[in-house]
Amino acid sequence: MMKNIFAKTAMLTSATALGLALSACDSGAENAAENQADAVESASDAAADAIDDQADRMNSASEAAAEATADAVRDAGEAKADAMESAATDKMNP
Repeated sequence: MMKNIFAKTAMLTSATALGLALSACDSGAENAAENQADAVESASDAAADAIDDQADRMNSASEAAAEATADAVRDAGEAKADAMESAATDKMNP
């Protein structure tokens, strides 16, 4: 559980720093695309958090499987958000 708190804190801090750095030099369209990517990542984090909450109420074998699923959901959301942000950046800076 402590690992999850640390990971979430590190991810939030990184995302905040990245957002602040990017907001200084992006166009309106690029900012909109990045906001959409942030929403995708937030939604996947919320889904993963819900799975983690369910995992906390399971036996150890089921809990491990559920936590692995939550990690996969979180990773997939982050990868999709990263791809969306890259596409927006590439589109604005050919």
